[in-house]
Amino acid sequence: MPTTKTPGPKGLPISGNLLAFRKNPLAFLIETQQQYGDIAYLRFGPSRHLYLISDPELIKEVLQTKQKSFKKAKGLQTAKAVVGEGILTSEGGMHLRQRRLMQPSFRKDRVSRYADSMVELTEQLLADWNNGEERSITDDMMELTLNIITHTMFGTSLKGGLLEIGHAVEVGMKYVSNKATSIFDIPESIPTKSNVEFKQAAQTLDEVIYGIIEERRNRQPADHTGDDLLSMLLAAKDEEDGSGMTDRQVRDEVMTIFLAGHETTANTLSWTWYLLSLHPEVERKLWQELDRELADRKPTVEDIGKLEYLNQIIWESMRLYPAVWVINREVTEEVEIGGHVFKPGETIMMSQYVMHRNPKYYDHPEQFIPERFADGELLKRIPQFAYFPFGGGPRVCIGNNFALMEAALVLATIASTYKLSLVPNHPDVEPEPLITLRPKSGLRMSVTKRKSGQ
Repeated sequence: MPTTKTPGPKGLPISGNLLAFRKNPLAFLIETQQQYGDIAYLRFGPSRHLYLISDPELIKEVLQTKQKSFKKAKGLQTAKAVVGEGILTSEGGMHLRQRRLMQPSFRKDRVSRYADSMVELTEQLLADWNNGEERSITDDMMELTLNIITHTMFGTSLKGGLLEIGHAVEVGMKYVSNKATSIFDIPESIPTKSNVEFKQAAQTLDEVIYGIIEERRNRQPADHTGDDLLSMLLAAKDEEDGSGMTDRQVRDEVMTIFLAGHETTANTLSWTWYLLSLHPEVERKLWQELDRELADRKPTVEDIGKLEYLNQIIWESMRLYPAVWVINREVTEEVEIGGHVFKPGETIMMSQYVMHRNPKYYDHPEQFIPERFADGELLKRIPQFAYFPFGGGPRVCIGNNFALMEAALVLATIASTYKLSLVPNHPDVEPEPLITLRPKSGLRMSVTKRKSGQ
């Protein structure tokens, strides 16, 4: 039973609020916050007690000030079935060691070296586009970000099989999402349809990842350290006994970066193209900036700071459709947050989607207004955790600099050349909240070449 008489939506006798949540998670969380305030009690199933926290200062306590009283909750523990004990799912000292090892690969100075590759790989994608054709932009963005992450972080390229990889990722995402919000936990050993599909998907991804690792081990001398992440992982030595990482340990880290490093940015880009297609006045203003600053040349890392409106578009896109839409933490020791005492085993939910659409912090929160991020004034004015697309605290997304640079360069490269429009009679676009927030059923868009000054 809950430890405090915290208000919340009434649930059903056995399932509690779980069915209402699963039917439409985003609407359910928005309505819960609007009706019950900054701390609302939920029950998923007979004995899983959760609290939706929607106050920036309280979120800061959970993710930053008192983060040692929490661990990753059921959703990401379930994700271990895919990513193992990688940096996303590990805890405590192991997580700190992993983060220290990987952090240098994601420093701004290191990330900036990848800018030219990001642009080049985007141009390779555009070489396959034809003026006026219809394309699945969601598939294109997934393929592109997959190529970028494997090239920059792992020093290799994927030769074919991208559709199979994409399908395997989608199966894995849906499996983990469904398992994390199920009343009954069916063991993976039972050959249900979803378990069989998941095992096949996991095997596909394992073959790709172990193939990348084997190819690099064969290519890289034992005493040589390259400057990409995979080289660092293969060269890493334990401080105490000098042993290197096993293939399984390397696999878990590579799998984590492989999945998280392309899925989130691909979704951000897809949502950005969708929003631009609905707002031609924003699109025209973007074109004017690109024509003024780039003048028909390729974008470089030095241009990103000058493309102020482009960056505002990305920040606003991440506000409306944050790739990571909810963060859950499980209480590990009794802790007081905002006058409420939470007990071990209870779960704290914090939703970027909810916070980013709160009218307390944003005027006209449902509208796409990139200008709200002009000059950084908004982010100075609102609390830190009223806008947190990359999470926060010690577990803030390690790849945030990489993702922002990638999104900016891809957007600049494509928008300099093409106008993207939803095809006529496109079905209503709905967000699909799995582990990440995807456009449900994808985006079919026509690609039309534009001329400078258009």
